[in-house]
Amino acid sequence: MDVVLLSRLQFAAATIFHFLFVPLTIGLSTLVAYMETQYVRTGDETYLAMTKFWGKLFLINFVVGVVTGITLEFQFGTNWSVYSAYVGDIFGSLLAIEATAAFFLESTMIGVWVFGWNKLSKKAHATVMWLIAGASTLSAIWILIANGWMQHPVGFDIQNGRAELVSFFQVVFNKFGWMIFLHVIAGAFVLTAFFVMGISAYHLLKKQQVDFFTRSFKIALITGFAASVLVAVQGDFHAAHVAEVQPAKLAAMETLWETQPKAPVYLFSIPDEEKEGNLIEIGKIPGLLSFLAFKNVDAEVRGLKDFPKEERPPVLISSLAFKGMVGLGTYFILITSVGLLLRNRLAESSLYLKIMMFSIPLPYIANELGWILAEVGRQPWIVYGMMKTADAASPVDSVQVAISLAGFLLVYGLLGAAGFYLMAQNAIKGPALVEGEV
Repeated sequence: MDVVLLSRLQFAAATIFHFLFVPLTIGLSTLVAYMETQYVRTGDETYLAMTKFWGKLFLINFVVGVVTGITLEFQFGTNWSVYSAYVGDIFGSLLAIEATAAFFLESTMIGVWVFGWNKLSKKAHATVMWLIAGASTLSAIWILIANGWMQHPVGFDIQNGRAELVSFFQVVFNKFGWMIFLHVIAGAFVLTAFFVMGISAYHLLKKQQVDFFTRSFKIALITGFAASVLVAVQGDFHAAHVAEVQPAKLAAMETLWETQPKAPVYLFSIPDEEKEGNLIEIGKIPGLLSFLAFKNVDAEVRGLKDFPKEERPPVLISSLAFKGMVGLGTYFILITSVGLLLRNRLAESSLYLKIMMFSIPLPYIANELGWILAEVGRQPWIVYGMMKTADAASPVDSVQVAISLAGFLLVYGLLGAAGFYLMAQNAIKGPALVEGEV
């Protein structure tokens, strides 16, 4: 294996692992803030128990996410130094703002929240949790603006062989970055909702703390339905923007090989990249891709053959990731719609509760598929249309990267197992055993 491939695998492993924890940090911090606010507003002790129970799971998740996030950023210097030297004026400033303006605030406020029980007033303590939720979202904004710039670079000039910032405004308000942000945030709330509903379903099936977990389930159910619909609606707008600025990615997503008007969507297809066609095509809907991309059923959509072979993304991975994400997104809308119909008899709906309990991993998979599509679909570019991934890696020995990759996999595997074990143990115990312990 060459150093570029090894570096890509290492970054992919770190990113996929890190993003197992990020969405829950964003979504659960907001739900916990809402629960604590309800406690302050009503004085209902059940909301206080909910705050502490879900808050403890949030803290475990946050700690593991922080560790993996720090090592992820180091890789820009160790594995991608050529990239960092080329675009550091732009990309580096965004990461610096994220660390100083968001991450430090979030970390500090978490310390205040954990140790502030009985030291701050109820309103002040709830306000701290809202600050944590806001800082988590702010952190996501800066990271996703940075990623959006890699997907669609704006606001720069090439001077002295480097990309130098000329318009901070264009970078910050890059449409692609904000499209990614809205999609990621909505996806984070879907994941959080299914996490809360799944754990609540487990306890409702066992008839434990029925009032507590019914309330938790209903809060998450409303959140999950709204977020699932938002993901679908925003995803449509995002796909249209991808058609405009990353047409090769769109063609790979939909396995479209020929440039054509009334471009179809296939409900399922398997591409053959060597023969530049599809081995399997099921459920062809003529004109749907043209309509989704350009809101005109007769619009022409560029096919993969319109692009040089060396500038096409991996079609099979992009297509399967996209179709898997869309399929799961449809499931989330349907299953939460059923939940809304059953919301007043949840404790008696054992089949539905079992389905929701076993659905906990699905939003995790959907979120990861979204990032696989975003990053694999951008290839062969590390900065779209500007710098190729093959030209961005550090000039280091491949053996060094292989050793560090093996180390990452080992440490991340142990860390992930410990993190999920602790969350599972505390989730199974329930609020009666952890109340008052945050």
